[in-house]
Amino acid sequence: MKFTAIAGACLSLLSSVAADANITAPSSSKVALPSTFKPPQVFKNANLVHVVSLEKNFAKESINVLIENVSPEPQDEYFLPFTSEQMEKVGGIEVKDRKSADVVGFTVEAVEFDPLSDTQYYRIRLPAPLSPKSQQTLGISFHYLRALSPLPAAIEQADKQYLLYAFSAYCPSAYPTLKQKTEVKLPSADIPDYTTIAGSGDVKEFPVKQGSKLIYGPFPEVPAGAVSAIKVRFESTKPVTHVSHLERDIEVSHWGGNVAFEERYTLFNHGANLSAQFNRVKWAQSQYFNPQTYALKEMKIPLRVGSKDAYFTDVIGNVSTSRFRSNKREAVLELKPRYPVFGGWKYPFTIGWNADTKFFLKKSASNYLLNVPLLEGPKQAEGVEYGQVQVRVLLPEGADNVKFYTTAPESSITGHSVDLERTYLDTVGRTVLTIKARNLVDDFRDRELIVSYDYSTMAGLRKPLIIFSSMISIFVGIWAISKVDL
Repeated sequence: MKFTAIAGACLSLLSSVAADANITAPSSSKVALPSTFKPPQVFKNANLVHVVSLEKNFAKESINVLIENVSPEPQDEYFLPFTSEQMEKVGGIEVKDRKSADVVGFTVEAVEFDPLSDTQYYRIRLPAPLSPKSQQTLGISFHYLRALSPLPAAIEQADKQYLLYAFSAYCPSAYPTLKQKTEVKLPSADIPDYTTIAGSGDVKEFPVKQGSKLIYGPFPEVPAGAVSAIKVRFESTKPVTHVSHLERDIEVSHWGGNVAFEERYTLFNHGANLSAQFNRVKWAQSQYFNPQTYALKEMKIPLRVGSKDAYFTDVIGNVSTSRFRSNKREAVLELKPRYPVFGGWKYPFTIGWNADTKFFLKKSASNYLLNVPLLEGPKQAEGVEYGQVQVRVLLPEGADNVKFYTTAPESSITGHSVDLERTYLDTVGRTVLTIKARNLVDDFRDRELIVSYDYSTMAGLRKPLIIFSSMISIFVGIWAISKVDL
């Protein structure tokens, strides 16, 4: 979405909320329900297609379901079940109407009713109550992080890597399903092991293998809560890149006309470990014919046009194996870590760059609107997953009435705060908006973070006036001392 197209709408939207209000409801505020809670059987799934995509190094699941209200009253609460283990790994839950893109307003909230129960729920609230016997088609998507495990867990430096994923052939549902099937999409057709189950109709056994795809079903009527455990083991020649912590700072300077970005990564490769010591000679030889490898050896980070002054450092210092190019069409930062990151290895590093405020900041009277990506970072064919993300927006000293809106999934935002932080030559300190999120993936790169704040002319003049008055005071003091007759 272009900045100019949404600026007016966002200004009117943001102006209607409280000064530190978060339009996106944080998922940390769970809905408390009685310990005896069970989702009322007011819906049935008339048809359901469950798609499990393992083409990247995280599991992406999509549920396209036609729901029907079977109760005599209108209903607007649809519950989605997860196990306790899945609740720690799930993120990025988004819901939309599959038949009409104009239907918006779905809200997703975590439900807390019994911490000792293995079954937990997310509550999906429909934009409008569904009347009795009416139907609606929902598209539900989410991701599982740290869901793929290498098998075998340790391999030789040049061996193939195989990953294992466990799931249910029946899509977990709190409601009965009249018809459903599950499709599993894999990165290659090399699938040495997968669970088979009894078929139905003309098919004697599931799954049906079609190249790099496995199809379980269609299944006849499945009761609520039914589970059929499945495991799939498949080849993956890519690194399993996991960022456990990302700290992203966005510093806005009105006087300098600059927006400075800095990102600090704690990166791991969760792929198979090396069964023997790393052989640097073999690694150097292999680079001449560039074979597929499960080691992370390079990363490419597309930036906004106009980015400049990029840098790449790690715990030792500047890393000279980076390459940055920027022109009128693109800006790309290409990184090569100091060493290839094999399975089980860790690589913390920092990147940063600058950009002109004209690409991100708009002004209306004393109100400013900042539009930046919530998440940038590497764009890899194999994907990147983020465990914990902290985004800090450092606004000019004197900025107040801070509000924000993000197009990232509301279920992944865990909290936010507005604080003060003193930096160079500050008096009261700079206003800092901090947003915390969890379980994000690189599919959400470039999701927008829109920050609105007020910044008066006097607030902008505060620092130069203080510097000017301080210098005058110093000169007057020196002059006064020089007049003293000792």
